[in-house]
Amino acid sequence: MALEKGVLVFAEQDGGKLAEVALEVVSKGRELADRLEGELASLLMGQDVAPLAEELIAYGCDKVFVADDPRLAQYTTLPYAKVLADLIRAQRPAIVLFGATHVGRDLAPRIASQLRTGLTADCTDLQIGDYVSRRPAREYHNLLLQIRPAFGGNIIATIVCPKTRPQMATVREGVMRLARPNYDRTGEVLSVPVNLDERDLVVRVLRREKAERQVNLKAARIIVAGGAGVGSKENFSLIYELAEVLGGAVGASRAAVDAGFIGKEHQVGQTGTTVRPKLYIACGISGAVQHCAGMAEAGKIVAINTDPHAPIFRLAHYGILGDLKEVIPKIIKVYKEG
Repeated sequence: MALEKGVLVFAEQDGGKLAEVALEVVSKGRELADRLEGELASLLMGQDVAPLAEELIAYGCDKVFVADDPRLAQYTTLPYAKVLADLIRAQRPAIVLFGATHVGRDLAPRIASQLRTGLTADCTDLQIGDYVSRRPAREYHNLLLQIRPAFGGNIIATIVCPKTRPQMATVREGVMRLARPNYDRTGEVLSVPVNLDERDLVVRVLRREKAERQVNLKAARIIVAGGAGVGSKENFSLIYELAEVLGGAVGASRAAVDAGFIGKEHQVGQTGTTVRPKLYIACGISGAVQHCAGMAEAGKIVAINTDPHAPIFRLAHYGILGDLKEVIPKIIKVYKEG
C-alpha cells in the first residue's frame, strides 16, 4: 500500500548511528501523519543499517524502508538521490522530510528538482492546515504549513506547496521535540531495491576527515550566553569564565555574533541553535523574539541587564538589574566560596 496520505522521513545515519535530528523529524512526522490519518515511514540507507529500524519504529514509524548496499556505505549525492527518488515515485507520499544537516541540505534540493516539486529549507515548525488562494479562488485542505524565519529572522514566514507533490521540507536541528520512544511498538521493515549504474557512481569517497564540534549547545545542561550588551570581544572572557565555573557552554545572541564578539557556532535563536538547557543565563541580551524562540524552553532562565525594560525580563524566571561586568565577577566569587 502506497503512502498517498502519509509522511516519509529520510532517516540520516552515520557509522550505524542515527542522527538525532532524524529522530526529531520522525517525532514530528508522527504528529503530521496522525493529522492526515496516514502512515509514517522512513528510509534508511547505508550498509548493515537494518538494526536501526527498531529505533525508528519505537519513535513512531509504521514502516521502515531499508536500502542496504555496500555502495551506500558512505554518503554520496547521486546514489542516495537515485534510491530516494525511486522510492518516492513508487510510494507517492504526501510529505517528505529531511533534517537540515549538510547531508539533508545537499540531498533534498536534488530530489525536489528531480520530482519538480517545492522545497522549504530550515523549517522551525511544521503544521497541517488549510490555504485559500485568491487567484484563482480555491481552497486547499490538509496542506503542510512550512514555517521558517525569513529576512534575517525579522519575520516568520508560512510557506505552502498547494499544487505539486510531495510537499518537502528540511527541518532545523533541535527545534522539534523528541517523542518518548516506545519499544513495544511494531512496524514493517521493507527492503528497497538498489538499482544503480555507472553514471550514479562517478564520485567515490577516498578519505573522510571528521572534526569534533567546538561547542555542542544542544547537549549543554547549562548555557551562559552573551549579547550585544557584553560590549566587546574582550568582555566575552567574563562569559567564558562564568560558563567554566558552572560547567556550562557559551552561547550568544545574533547581535553578539554579528558584532564579531564570538563565532556563529555559539549562536542561539531562530537563525542559530535551539536549546533546552536546565539553566540559561542571558547576559546583556535584550530579548529579541528571534533569540527567545531558541531558548524559551530552558528549565530556568536568569537575565542580567542594565535596562529594566528589556524584553528578556518578561521571559526570565530571575532577573538581575545591573552591569554584567560587575555582576558576573560577584556571581563567580560567591559560587567559588560556596
